[in-house]
Amino acid sequence: MKIFEEIESEVQSYARAFPRVFNRAKAEFLYDLEGNEYLDFLAGAGTLNYGHNNDKFKGKLLDYISADSISHGLDLHTKAKGEFLEAFNEKILKPRDLDYMVQFTGPTGTNAVEAALKLARNVTGRENIVSFTNGFHGVSLGSLSATGNSHHRGAAGVSLPGTSRMPYDQYLGENIDTTEYLDKVLCDSSSGIDKPAAVIVETVQGEGGINVASMEWLRQLDTVCKKHEVLLIIDDIQAGCGRTGSFFSFEEAGIYPDIVTLSKSLSGYGLPFAVVLIRPDLDLWRPGEHNGTFRGNNMAFVTAKAAIDTYWSDDSFSKEIKRKGRYIEQRLESIVDQYGEGNFTARGRGMFQGISCVNGELASKITQSCFAKGLIIETSGADDQVVKFLCPLIISDESLKRGIDIVEQAIREVCAKEDSIPEEIVYFEAKKAS
Repeated sequence: MKIFEEIESEVQSYARAFPRVFNRAKAEFLYDLEGNEYLDFLAGAGTLNYGHNNDKFKGKLLDYISADSISHGLDLHTKAKGEFLEAFNEKILKPRDLDYMVQFTGPTGTNAVEAALKLARNVTGRENIVSFTNGFHGVSLGSLSATGNSHHRGAAGVSLPGTSRMPYDQYLGENIDTTEYLDKVLCDSSSGIDKPAAVIVETVQGEGGINVASMEWLRQLDTVCKKHEVLLIIDDIQAGCGRTGSFFSFEEAGIYPDIVTLSKSLSGYGLPFAVVLIRPDLDLWRPGEHNGTFRGNNMAFVTAKAAIDTYWSDDSFSKEIKRKGRYIEQRLESIVDQYGEGNFTARGRGMFQGISCVNGELASKITQSCFAKGLIIETSGADDQVVKFLCPLIISDESLKRGIDIVEQAIREVCAKEDSIPEEIVYFEAKKAS
């Protein structure tokens, strides 16, 4: 640990929560230098949906490297890129009746968001972007301006203009449709909200605390955007690639976003890879107008194609995700019924779920206890109050049960030591009719 303490920046965060030196990983497991095994319910913050070192991809990657194939290609046409595009088009886009151009950006999610925002502004000639409370879109300045979290925004060092914040689904209470508020301010020339170029939204807010938008809310949002000729950007960086049960998290809503951002698990192997999906008539970029040195990670193209071929050639994998998701939901509902004095809540969709423990201090004690028992799991939310489940989608039923058992044991032990469990503040309650 000495070298990390001596010269690694103080900006490190996960290493503080899980202070071990890890050197090996397989499927849903991580191993430290001492050989201790840990169940991984973090999965690279959603980057390892298919687990660590998936054998179905590893051989293809090793063969590709051994053949002295292209590793870095800028935006040159390569065999690996062409094969990825063919697989993505034939097995992901066409079966869902989606027609998109694919833009390869820099290798991270925030690069894709930056490109999406820039394109929306250029196409429409408008500057303002509508984003939502508790949204997270990255920490580069453009993406950060659309991000709600004060911890990340506070590090910018400059003002973060160009966006207007709107309340996410249920932010104002269960009985308020916040898309009606958005419609109102866009209709009202004195609302103070400039007509936006685009609305950017996550269907499930991961870093924001596993807040789930209903399908009806998403459809209404789509309707409002079309009414006002505003582009709809779905940030599917963490919720996509199967995390909610379908490849894209918006599929169940039946909407056709104008722009989609993808990254994290897109490569299938944890390799850096991000794209922007663009409605064809909006693909008005001039050559080189938005670029990045590492927008051609050919090794990621190889494993991304392998992931699509292996898991998305039919709907069997999707059905498995949904089955496991139902099991997680049942277990979490049972846990919140038994512990937390009625103040804990379960939330999420598919295999993207969590337990709100009201405050960050309590949630932190739970995740620390989990780590001591051999489970790596993180928190999210404005106050880090949500214990966030992001296990690999390929996890075995046995490991899934074992991991949730550890969480339940940790919650039971932590709650037993607390004098009382804090109650969640309810800001908006429906008024009863007199």
